[in-house]
Amino acid sequence: MDIEKVIRFAETNFKSNVEKLKALARIPSVSFSGFPPEEVNKSAQAVASLLTEEGLEHVEILKLEGAHPYVYGDWLHAKGKPTLLLYAHHDVQPPGREEKWKTPPFEPTEIGDRLFGRGAADDKAGIIVHTSAIAAYLKTLGSLPVNVKVIIEGEEEVGSDHLEEFLERYKEKLQADIIVLTDTENFDVGVPAITTSLRGLVAAEVEVTVMESPKHSGMAGGPLADPVLALSKMLAALVDDDGRIAIPGVYDSVRPPSTVEKESYDSLDFTEGEYRKRIKLHDTVALIGGKESIPEKLWRLPSLSVNAIQASSRKLVSNVVCESAWCKVGIRIVPDMDPQKTSEALASFLKAKAPWGVEVKVTPDQPAAWWATTPEGPTFEKARTALTKAFGRECVYVGQGGTIPFVTPFSTVLGGAPALLIGVEDPYTNAHSENESVHLGDLKKSINGAIYLYESLAN
Repeated sequence: MDIEKVIRFAETNFKSNVEKLKALARIPSVSFSGFPPEEVNKSAQAVASLLTEEGLEHVEILKLEGAHPYVYGDWLHAKGKPTLLLYAHHDVQPPGREEKWKTPPFEPTEIGDRLFGRGAADDKAGIIVHTSAIAAYLKTLGSLPVNVKVIIEGEEEVGSDHLEEFLERYKEKLQADIIVLTDTENFDVGVPAITTSLRGLVAAEVEVTVMESPKHSGMAGGPLADPVLALSKMLAALVDDDGRIAIPGVYDSVRPPSTVEKESYDSLDFTEGEYRKRIKLHDTVALIGGKESIPEKLWRLPSLSVNAIQASSRKLVSNVVCESAWCKVGIRIVPDMDPQKTSEALASFLKAKAPWGVEVKVTPDQPAAWWATTPEGPTFEKARTALTKAFGRECVYVGQGGTIPFVTPFSTVLGGAPALLIGVEDPYTNAHSENESVHLGDLKKSINGAIYLYESLAN
C-alpha cells in the first residue's frame, strides 16, 4: 500500500518534475574550455536548490581548484539499511551546429512524446530521476526505505579530469554500499536495461608535416610528398578490408561476454536491419567489423574511428599542396585490453606506416579505462525486478559503447561496491549531437523504477 502511494505521488507530479527538468536544461552548463564557466556554476546552484527543495539534507557545492563544481546532498535516517550513492552529472556538451537543431538547444521544447534540448537527457534527466523518486517518498511517507547520498558531477563531459583529486578529498563523505548511476541508455524505447560493461577510449592527435608553408600545386606538385595523402595512407592501414583493426595483437586480450550477458544479448534480436534503422545508415553502405553479432561489435569488441581530419578547409580551399595534415583518431577499448599498451601500439603503428619520410607527431590523450561487472547476486536481481515492474517489460543486460570515467574509480574507492548503471536515454536520444531529447514516457517509468529499486534494496 505504501509503495503504491509513493508511485501515485510521482505520477501525479510528473508534469511538475518535467518543468524542473526544463529549468535545469535552460542553463547552458557546457563544461568545455572556451564556454563560460559561470554557467556551470549557475547550474550547480540550481541543482543544489533542487536537492534542498526535494528534501535532501546537508546539501553543499563541492569545489576543487580548477574544476567545475560537484553538488552533494544526503538523507541518512534509515537505520540498519544500506546506503546508496546516486550519481548523475549537470554539465553538458556544446550545442554543436545550431542550424541543425529543430528547436533552440537551450530552450527545452516538448514535441510529441519527447522533450528536446541540450542536457534534456544527458544527464539532467538523470538528476530528475533521483530527485523525483526521493521527493515521492519524503513527501508521502516522510522517510526513505534506504539511506541515500546524491553526487552530481560538473565535469563528466570533459573527462572528469579532477576525479582522482575529488575522491581523495571526499572519499569518506561518499562511502556507500551500492552505486546507482543514471547516465546510460536503455536498449530501446520502453525496454529497460542495466549496463554491465563500458568501452574505454584510447585517442591521439596525429600530425604529418612535410614543409613550413603551403606551396602552389602547379609549381611544386609532382615530386612533392603530399601530407594529406601520407596521412590518408597511414589511416587506411589501421583497418583491414573487413574493417577490423589491423594493429597486431589488438584483439589478443579481449574478454568475451559472460554467459548471462550473452544470453541477454541473444534475447534482444538486435538485427542488422534494426541497427541500420537506428543509425539511419544509407542503403548502399555495408556493415564492417567481422562476423560477430551487432551487440558484440558495439559493446564487447574494440572499434576504431577517425573523429576529425584537417589540412585546409572547404572555406579556405585553394590550389596548393598543404604543409601539414592533422587528425584525431580513437580506439574504443574493451575488457581486458591494457589502455597504455594500446595507446603505445597505436602510435607505433602509425609511425611505422608513414610513407615518403614525412614527419609524424603523435600526441596521445589520457586513456579512459573500460569497465565491466558480472551481473550476479541479489543487488542485480532486485534491480532487474524493479525495472521490469516499472516498465512492464523484462529488463535486459546490455553493454554501452561509450565511456563513463566515474564508474571504475568510485567502485574502487567504495571497496568494489556493486554499480548499477541504469538508463534514461534511448537509441533516438541523440546525446552529444543536435536535437538531443528524452522520451517522456520512459522518464516517468525510470522514476517509478527508482522508487521500486529503493524499496527492493532495503530488503
